[in-house]
This record gives sequence, C-alpha cells and structure tokens, in this order.
Amino acid sequence: MASLFDSVAEEAANRPLADRLRPKTLGEIVGQDHLTGADGVVTRMLASGSLGSLILWGPPGTGKTTLARLIAAEAGQHFEQLSAIFSGVADLKKVFEAARVRRRDGLPTLLFVDEIHRFNRAQQDSFLPVMEDGTITLIGATTENPSFELNAALLSRARVLTLKRLEDDALAALLDRAEGETGRTLPIDDEARALLVGMADGDGRAVLTLAEEVWRVAREGDLFDGDGLRAVLQRRAPIYDKGQDGHYNLISALHKSVRGSDPDAALYYLARMLDAGENPLYLGRRLVRMASEDIGLADPQALTVALAAKDAYDYLGSPEGELALAEACVYLATAPKSNALYTAMKGAMRAAKEHGSLLPPKHILNAPTKLMGAEGYGAGYQYDHDQPDAFSGQDYFPPEMGRRRFYEPVERGFEREIGKRLDYWAKLRAERSGGTGDG
Repeated sequence: MASLFDSVAEEAANRPLADRLRPKTLGEIVGQDHLTGADGVVTRMLASGSLGSLILWGPPGTGKTTLARLIAAEAGQHFEQLSAIFSGVADLKKVFEAARVRRRDGLPTLLFVDEIHRFNRAQQDSFLPVMEDGTITLIGATTENPSFELNAALLSRARVLTLKRLEDDALAALLDRAEGETGRTLPIDDEARALLVGMADGDGRAVLTLAEEVWRVAREGDLFDGDGLRAVLQRRAPIYDKGQDGHYNLISALHKSVRGSDPDAALYYLARMLDAGENPLYLGRRLVRMASEDIGLADPQALTVALAAKDAYDYLGSPEGELALAEACVYLATAPKSNALYTAMKGAMRAAKEHGSLLPPKHILNAPTKLMGAEGYGAGYQYDHDQPDAFSGQDYFPPEMGRRRFYEPVERGFEREIGKRLDYWAKLRAERSGGTGDG
C-alpha cells in the first residue's frame, strides 16, 4: 500500500514541468534582470516598502503571473487571481468586498488580473475606486500594448513594467533546470538543443513544454538531431496574432525596412509574416501603399511592379504567388526613395480643409449656358496645346487662395527630371504672367 509521501511525490511528478519549475523567489526568475535583478525596478520597490499598482506587459511565457505571485509574497499581501476572459462585474464585486473585509482585519490584498486588456472600458473603470482607497493593489497582465488597450484613467494609476522576450541563454538555462529537476538528460544533440530553444520563440513555458514532449516520445537509446527533433515535435507556430501587436510590429518592421532600402531585412519580415499565416493579399496591398508613400515619382514603375505582384499572387495563389510579392518587396527596397508625393498630398488635403469651397478661377470653368458666359465663365482661357511649348502659364488656383507649392521633388531617381521640368515651367510662368512663378 502506497504511503502518503509516495502519493505526494507521484502527484508532484505528474504536474506539468513548467509548474514544477515555477520560481519560488525573485532571484530564480530568468531573463528579467531589469525588474528582478539586484538593482531591478521590482527589487527596489519591495525594498522601499512602497508598492503601487502595476501593469505587466510582455509576450506569453515571460513570467508575468509568477512575478505577481512573488511580489504578493514578498510584500506580505493576500494574493487573489482573476482572468479577464472568464470574469465579469459580479466576480469583481465579490473580490472587492472580500478585500475590504481583509483590509479591516489588517491584511492587504494584491489582485492579479490576467489578460486585463480583455475587460471592457466600464469593467476597467470599476477598479479605480478600490485602487484609490487602498482596498486592493492591482497587478494586471497583458500581452497587448497598454497604451491602446487600457483606459487612460487606469494607466494613470498604475505603473507599466515591460517584461522582455526570453533570450536564448535564458531558455537554455531553463532546459538545464528541467534536466536537474527530472534527473534526466534530454536525448538531443547540440544542434537539436539550439533548435529546441529557437522553437520556443522566447517563451519560457513553451521551452519546458517542448522538453516534456521530447521525453514523452523518446525511446531508450534515442538521440535526436535537428531533423529528428523536427519530425517528433512537428513545429510550434510563431507567436503572432493577425489582429494584434505581433501583426502591427511586423508590418511596421517590413515597411521601415523597405523605406530604409534594406532588401534583406524586408525579405526577412515578409517571410516572417507569410510563415505566420498572414494573408498574402494584405501584404500585397501594403506593398502598393509603400510604392506610393516612400518611392512615389522617384520611380513611377514601383507602383506598377507592386500592383503586378498583388495581381500575380491573386492569379497564382500560394506558394507560387509569394515569389511575386518577394520580387516587389526587393524592387521597392532597392528603388530610389521619395516621400515628396506623400507630403504634397498631405499639404493639399490640409489646404482643402482650411479654405473650404472656394470657386476655381472663372477662366478655367466651362460656360454651358449664356448666363454663365455672361458671368465670365471661361473668358480668357488659353488652350495650352495652342501655346508655345504647350504651356500657357495661367494660374489655376482660386484667386482668394493664391498660388501654393505642395510638391517638392527630391534630387533622386526620376524626380530629378521632374524637378527640372517644374523649374522650367516656373520660369515660363513668371515670364508669361508677369508674376514670380510658383510662389
């Protein structure tokens, strides 16, 4: 008959490895030295005895829940945990009332809310009174940017601490701990060990879960190399949510790499997004936007190439069509850059809003009726094709507004030629109108 101690040992052995290795002190947390190291922010807070409400922002598997538990223990506060996914206002009211009772008994409450960004605005507002009167110390955890997902009022009452994606050495240290905890060596060679760390993608929980999977599938005498590890584990999907921060971070990186004329980095981020399951037609649309915003008329062919790539993918589908997107990506990254068109359009839109519904000069308006002709519509219009150089030099802006210069071509690519044309026309305009050109 098994003893009580045997049952406890068996239960502990059956717990997931990530739970068994959960740090018991701040010093055991890996990869977050800026928070929990000897000179870390959390360490300093606890040493001062002054703990305020916090928002822990970071990717999955970086230790947000563990950190909150250890802060409560170090600060001598009752730890209460909720998930915003499964909780509502009624649950919050119960927690707040229990916290008030504990507070009257001299025991403060630290309320940890996982996925706090899932609460709506009204639910987030419900925390404000109990934070202000000291009923609870709130620690919220989120994988999303708090600036976008949390109320300004809530953010003003809590300090945001950022947890970093775990680096490879931190993940490797977790594997070492796992081997020490289980008393078993992972049956993988050095190549496979590095691959296992890469598969975890900065997630400490994931690297331990993957290690458990290796032990489960390994037979006696197995030693997996990289290919063997891929075969038994398949592959862990990259951390990427097409509607959230991962999506916006990578499309921003792709856009800025193209703008920065770095085709290799641009291809890398394009591949990252395709690999993570992004809709290729979305990427095609973004490339079209880049062609207009960052290249414009410095290379008018860029827009044509981007549109052709989008159409090619639409025609071929995956995986053949993805090469067309890569071709456009490299073309845009290596093209001469100009945001002159983008800047000109913003200036024109601003002027359109500022000046309202001004009538264009009457000489460029058609006069389909006698009344309009009598009002001067079309009078004095000069047909440019009949003028020397096919250029009349007339003014086309509303008289009340005066001439404006929105478009300033750069001295790069085809815009250099456009600039020469504009300078020539400005000279002719000044000569033929008796004015000063573009003004």
